[in-house]
Amino acid sequence: MPAVVVVGAQWGDEGKGKVVDLLAQHADIIARYQGGNNAGHTLVVDGRKTVLHLVPSGVLHPGKICVIGNGVVIDPAVLLTEIDELRLRGCLGSDDLLKISDRAHLIMPYHRSIDQARERLRGEGRIGTTGRGIGPTYEDKMARIGIRVADFFDDDTFTDALRRTIEEKNAYLSGMLKEQTLDFEAIHREYQAFRRRLAPYVCDTAVYLHAALHASKRVLLEGGQGTMLDVDHGTYPYVTSSNTVAGAACTGTGIAPNQITSVVGIVKAYTTRVGSGPFPTELHDDLGKKLRQDGDEFGATTGRPRRCGWFDAVVVRHAVRLNGMSGLALTKIDVLTGFDTIRVCTGYEFNGQRLDDFPASSAVLRASRPIYEEWPGWKEPLNQARSLSDLPANARAYIRRLEEITGAPMIMISVGAGRDETILLRNPFGVP
Repeated sequence: MPAVVVVGAQWGDEGKGKVVDLLAQHADIIARYQGGNNAGHTLVVDGRKTVLHLVPSGVLHPGKICVIGNGVVIDPAVLLTEIDELRLRGCLGSDDLLKISDRAHLIMPYHRSIDQARERLRGEGRIGTTGRGIGPTYEDKMARIGIRVADFFDDDTFTDALRRTIEEKNAYLSGMLKEQTLDFEAIHREYQAFRRRLAPYVCDTAVYLHAALHASKRVLLEGGQGTMLDVDHGTYPYVTSSNTVAGAACTGTGIAPNQITSVVGIVKAYTTRVGSGPFPTELHDDLGKKLRQDGDEFGATTGRPRRCGWFDAVVVRHAVRLNGMSGLALTKIDVLTGFDTIRVCTGYEFNGQRLDDFPASSAVLRASRPIYEEWPGWKEPLNQARSLSDLPANARAYIRRLEEITGAPMIMISVGAGRDETILLRNPFGVP
């Protein structure tokens, strides 16, 4: 009963979509355990790009069952649009191929309004939220006033909860945020239509996954963002509103910790992040622009240009330790082709002292300076490589050094965006 967790080892956008898509061919079930439609996973299959926001990345494989777990917050309009688009492509042909947790929380229109208004009021102190209502939905979940999918399907419960909550939210929107209020009747009608369409997919997904694992099904678990955006362990407050680390796969799906058999960390051969917050290895020069352009570093959800910098081993060691990563999948090493010299951050310098562990304080992080090693680059294109021996000697040396300074072995190396542009060294499901 193998259950494999795939988790980002940096600030997200590491290429989880491609890795999940590749591993999904060996899985029976692919489950999403946290986040919402603030995350976008990009897949390229047969030259065609697909961007997913809520449906797990294994959906492009025929017959795979996709699960949206209780830890995910769901915007029904976004999810239904995604389902419709996938069906036009021949995916999700049967209702049985998608299951939605009855314990997941719903994103409501007032969550989006509050999210966007707060970000505008922050001015230069913006967090960098996508404005999709994710944070306010998690706030209501923790305040115990959220609306869950199970509540949504009991009309009296839903009506009472919506009426009570919208009065409070409208008072906050008009009084504190100086925004327009929302109409109860319009939201109620809209969400009743959503309810009818979502009904075939809703079940107790924790019970379903438990039974599947005991029936020796292979389960692949994916999160939405990277470790450094975890609300507890990331660069707080410039983080997402949920726990992104591998431990959240248990709380976000109902799978017990002793059922997790492997954790795969996804890591870029350099570093990127979207939005605000400290970023020690960020490049503000032409090299940073080259990484952005050659790596097509623009947000899958927002289209925002990503900030780019050199590989940060302090960040990745932090992620390896927190997640108990049994191996790393290295992505976008092909983007480094053509660089004469490649730099790797092995530690930080702060007030004359070396830091090898990631600091909690944003002030310390902003005042820290990266300590770099330099490695020779390579000129040869990598996208035809299908084994380590196909890679240039300098690329192999770079990979070996990343393994040494992060403390985790490479199990997969992506040399391009396509499915076949991959070197698989070890399959976490144990399949040859």
